[in-house]
Amino acid sequence: MSLTKRRYLANASKLILLVAVLSACSAYPDNNIDPAKNNKATFERDAIECAQAYPEAGSGVHVRQRINCMKLKGWR
Repeated sequence: MSLTKRRYLANASKLILLVAVLSACSAYPDNNIDPAKNNKATFERDAIECAQAYPEAGSGVHVRQRINCMKLKGWR
Protein backbone atom coordinates (compact mmCIF):
# COMPACT_ATOMS: atom_id res chain seq x y z
CA MET A 1 0.00 0.00 0.00
CA SER A 2 1.46 3.33 -0.98
CA LEU A 3 2.05 6.12 1.49
CA THR A 4 -0.51 8.45 -0.12
CA LYS A 5 -3.16 5.74 0.03
CA ARG A 6 -2.45 5.23 3.73
CA ARG A 7 -2.75 8.96 4.38
CA TYR A 8 -6.02 9.06 2.48
CA LEU A 9 -7.42 6.16 4.51
CA ALA A 10 -6.22 7.70 7.78
CA ASN A 11 -7.82 11.05 6.95
CA ALA A 12 -11.04 9.37 5.85
CA SER A 13 -11.15 7.41 9.11
CA LYS A 14 -10.64 10.59 11.14
CA LEU A 15 -13.42 12.33 9.22
CA ILE A 16 -15.85 9.46 9.80
CA LEU A 17 -15.01 9.45 13.51
CA LEU A 18 -15.52 13.22 13.74
CA VAL A 19 -18.92 13.01 12.05
CA ALA A 20 -19.97 10.19 14.38
CA VAL A 21 -18.94 12.14 17.48
CA LEU A 22 -20.71 15.31 16.37
CA SER A 23 -23.90 13.47 15.47
CA ALA A 24 -23.90 11.68 18.84
CA CYS A 25 -23.57 14.98 20.68
CA SER A 26 -26.37 16.61 18.71
CA ALA A 27 -28.72 13.72 19.54
CA TYR A 28 -28.49 14.28 23.30
CA PRO A 29 -31.91 15.46 24.54
CA ASP A 30 -32.07 18.93 26.08
CA ASN A 31 -35.77 19.88 26.34
CA ASN A 32 -38.22 18.33 28.80
CA ILE A 33 -41.84 17.74 27.81
CA ASP A 34 -42.90 18.97 31.27
CA PRO A 35 -42.45 22.78 31.38
CA ALA A 36 -41.93 22.67 35.17
CA LYS A 37 -38.91 20.37 34.73
CA ASN A 38 -37.46 22.18 31.72
CA ASN A 39 -34.62 23.94 33.56
CA LYS A 40 -30.87 23.61 33.96
CA ALA A 41 -30.93 22.23 37.53
CA THR A 42 -33.32 19.39 36.66
CA PHE A 43 -31.39 18.62 33.49
CA GLU A 44 -28.09 18.38 35.37
CA ARG A 45 -29.62 16.21 38.11
CA ASP A 46 -31.17 13.83 35.56
CA ALA A 47 -27.97 13.71 33.50
CA ILE A 48 -25.91 12.84 36.59
CA GLU A 49 -28.38 10.11 37.58
CA CYS A 50 -28.22 8.59 34.09
CA ALA A 51 -24.41 8.81 34.07
CA GLN A 52 -24.26 6.99 37.41
CA ALA A 53 -26.71 4.34 36.22
CA TYR A 54 -24.71 3.73 33.03
CA PRO A 55 -20.96 4.15 33.70
CA GLU A 56 -18.54 4.72 30.85
CA ALA A 57 -17.87 1.64 28.74
CA GLY A 58 -14.96 1.22 26.38
CA SER A 59 -17.24 0.45 23.44
CA GLY A 60 -19.21 3.70 23.74
CA VAL A 61 -22.54 1.94 24.27
CA HIS A 62 -23.02 3.96 27.47
CA VAL A 63 -23.79 7.07 25.40
CA ARG A 64 -26.84 5.47 23.79
CA GLN A 65 -27.96 4.11 27.17
CA ARG A 66 -27.68 7.56 28.77
CA ILE A 67 -29.67 9.14 25.93
CA ASN A 68 -32.41 6.54 26.36
CA CYS A 69 -32.37 7.13 30.13
CA MET A 70 -32.87 10.86 29.58
CA LYS A 71 -35.73 10.16 27.17
CA LEU A 72 -37.42 8.02 29.83
CA LYS A 73 -37.20 11.01 32.18
CA GLY A 74 -39.07 13.16 29.63
CA TRP A 75 -36.18 14.86 27.87
CA ARG A 76 -36.43 15.19 24.10
